Amino acid sequence: MAGVLLIIVTFLLRLPTSTAIGKACGHAGNYTGNGTYQSNLASLAATLPSNTSSSPQLFATATAGQGPDVVYALALCRGDMTGNLTGCSACVSGAFRYAQQGCPNAKAASVYDDACLLGFSSQAYSNINNVTQDASTLFEFWNSHELAGDATVVSAAVEDLLAQTAQEAADNTTRFATAVMDASSAVSQTLYSMAQCTPDLAAGDCLACLRWVVGMVNATTSVRNGGRVLVLRCNVRFETFLFYQGSPMKRITPSSSPPAPPPPAPTTNKRIKPWVIPVIVVPALAIVAFCFVVVYCRQKRRRHRKGNLRLRQKYTNNKLQGGDELDWEMEAELSEFSVFDFHQILEATNNFSEENKLGEGGFGPVYKGQFPDGIEIAVKRLASHSGQGFMEFKNEVQLIAKLQHTNLVRLLGCCSQGEEKILVYEYLPNKSLDFFIFDENRKSLLDWNKRLEIIEGIAEGLLYLHKHSRLRVIHRDLKPSNILLDSELNPKISDFGLAKIFGSNNTEESTTRRVVGTYGYMAPEYASGGLFSIQSDVFSFGVLVIEIITGKRNSSSHDCGEFINILGYAWQLYEEGKWSELIDSSLVPMHESAEMMRCMNIGLLCVQENAADRPTMLDVIAMLSSKTKILDKPKHPAYFNVRVGNEEASTTGTELSSNNEKTISATTAR
Repeated sequence: MAGVLLIIVTFLLRLPTSTAIGKACGHAGNYTGNGTYQSNLASLAATLPSNTSSSPQLFATATAGQGPDVVYALALCRGDMTGNLTGCSACVSGAFRYAQQGCPNAKAASVYDDACLLGFSSQAYSNINNVTQDASTLFEFWNSHELAGDATVVSAAVEDLLAQTAQEAADNTTRFATAVMDASSAVSQTLYSMAQCTPDLAAGDCLACLRWVVGMVNATTSVRNGGRVLVLRCNVRFETFLFYQGSPMKRITPSSSPPAPPPPAPTTNKRIKPWVIPVIVVPALAIVAFCFVVVYCRQKRRRHRKGNLRLRQKYTNNKLQGGDELDWEMEAELSEFSVFDFHQILEATNNFSEENKLGEGGFGPVYKGQFPDGIEIAVKRLASHSGQGFMEFKNEVQLIAKLQHTNLVRLLGCCSQGEEKILVYEYLPNKSLDFFIFDENRKSLLDWNKRLEIIEGIAEGLLYLHKHSRLRVIHRDLKPSNILLDSELNPKISDFGLAKIFGSNNTEESTTRRVVGTYGYMAPEYASGGLFSIQSDVFSFGVLVIEIITGKRNSSSHDCGEFINILGYAWQLYEEGKWSELIDSSLVPMHESAEMMRCMNIGLLCVQENAADRPTMLDVIAMLSSKTKILDKPKHPAYFNVRVGNEEASTTGTELSSNNEKTISATTAR
């Protein structure tokens, strides 16, 4: 008995906070605490993670105990985790912990994480027909935004993508497949997909399971910006970003099904007279030729080159690192990226007129422009006197050209001609987030549902930067003025000039000699010691969340009780159960108080003083997506007793029509 208690105590002590994408608690009832079933489950939790990661197929099953206390379990890591066995093992261990938190004392549970899945039950998993279509293990996760384009066409393309990926997975001996569907006239964004079954399933059973989950993708969910459908034995996923490791195993071409031809006209004995044919054909050919000439001339007049991009710039400036020469080049194959001629930019901005000026940033002035075809743009014109600006230009072009996400500002192209260095972005008419949430009149335009969408959108954009983009990107200057809003008030993260780029497998912290960013949004370890990581951005995100909920600036000491910033005051009121006193008055009466309190909790978790206590952005999205997920209680936040520096005193310029400001400085990685 003492041995059983020791195993259980050890198991419980190993239950720190753990997160996953989702869970499905089974219907097998509950076990008795500190009993034999819990002991058997603890022994599986100790051995199954390493057994899974050491398996060539990254798949393992196990059984512990006997009789009424027997526990069956299986675990599967994603098929592209073969190069990260430690991550596989850690994921399965975390899934066990998450199951204990999310389904306490449940005899059966299924847990789905980004890199693995886990299931355990008091019933054996040997009945294939039951487990391949077991709705008790079903979990769905959908992006809240929708793909652009005709819904019928997009839906058909997504379903075709998933169906072909499922077939590829079933045909593969590993029961795993990835695929890509390039952007086309049918779907304007490139789509990436994945399908996987547990490798013990026969090809036919795997395909049946995958077809069952693909069949759950309906007309509404198939037009989302991404989603997943998972059961214990198989799952499918699609996204608008590359979320798996390596190259796709299959390239899928969208089915271009032309409309069915009209039914043939009733046959008659009348023959078409010879003179009718030239009367019909000649005018049609003339119209086609005319259109071709117009398009050709228009393209020639615009004179911008798409596709293979090669930039080479040499610039010598004695102010830049003692006269070092800046020599760089970039090649990319980006069909949506353009290299503009300088005269095009002059024409679009009316010769950089003051009427078109949106603001003054660390780069220099920012202008609104419009091309002859009506497309509106935002133009960043690098100040010629700024040596640091050239470095920022290089950094931003190389970075943003490779980043594509619905919650990131889209870079349309650039211009490099002599002293002129220019970036051309999509124009967002609603300015930035601070323009709304800190203005007494405009804040009422953002109701709670819209604010929650903005929070979720920022979270998804940051997750892409931290985890799913080709490069690991740390923004380092996340704040309301760098969250731009499109015509539907959807958020887009802007200004990557301060971003620190890591290789995709580098998760270590780095330091910088000179701190950049904006006080009030900097993590304490970064502001005081120059230490930054993805958790630095998580801190900034937490400040953003609290500001969105309260409508108050963190750096302002007004309306903060005895505290000198909004973080400490929010934590105190949350602890006392009086958090509603801090909610933005424009949101009263509070019809979604539970959601607001949950978001306040998440925001406070993100601003913990110790970086290790903060969640990752993947954790944040999991918490935002589930209303039933148990959240940790936040400790007191950073800057609990320290005054946050005045934002205006620590900054130098506005960015893209914003009144908030930033500091730009060169950095050195350790």
